[in-house]
Amino acid sequence: MTPATLGKRLVPLGIIAAFVLAFFLLGLNRYITLDSLRANERWLRGFASTHRFAAIIGFLLAYIAVVAFSLPGATIMTVAGGLLFGLWLGAALSVFGATTGAVILFVLARFVFGDALRARSSAFIARMEDGFARNAFTYLMFLRLVPLFPFWAVNLAAAAFRTPLRSFALATLIGIIPGTLAFTSIGDGLSLAAGASSRGPNDAILGPAMIALRIGLALLALVPLLVTWLRKRGTR
Repeated sequence: MTPATLGKRLVPLGIIAAFVLAFFLLGLNRYITLDSLRANERWLRGFASTHRFAAIIGFLLAYIAVVAFSLPGATIMTVAGGLLFGLWLGAALSVFGATTGAVILFVLARFVFGDALRARSSAFIARMEDGFARNAFTYLMFLRLVPLFPFWAVNLAAAAFRTPLRSFALATLIGIIPGTLAFTSIGDGLSLAAGASSRGPNDAILGPAMIALRIGLALLALVPLLVTWLRKRGTR
């Protein structure tokens, strides 16, 4: 690798490191907590009501940054989306923000680290290698539906094992919908300032039907992997 190529790869890595460092040094992590939501709920609701477009754009940019830089607080952001925008708009914004942030991290990881990411993968990433080798799309969608590994680790694993960008984006988009709806529903039903639920989480989202749907989608995602495994056993 030439010095010029190395320099080009180190620039985005330096930007990421600077952003993450600034995030913690400035104490911004304190604002992505349930306590912060509770303390600022009235102001946030008022701003989202009177400045709808600005609130939507700000929420999207914040969500994309949290996921792209693997910062803590994505779950709280999803709950906040339901609190400020309601179930369906809040869920749509969270799904779009999470997918966009994941794609940015995926592309950056592949550009900055290249094949070195796979060669020096952590234990988390190495444990996913077999699944990605068999069927990257269905395995990735399964990991989104059933979060066996941290979200950031799945993003890096997909980049390390050279998952096609289209497959990565689509599997992420589909796979995170059930979980996003569940957490957005919690925010949609809460009144944090009162310290209790104003009308309760949406039972249609958190009830048995949604749980069954999530399990069913996860099992469906595993079918191609099971077929591939059975074929290999039959060949042997």
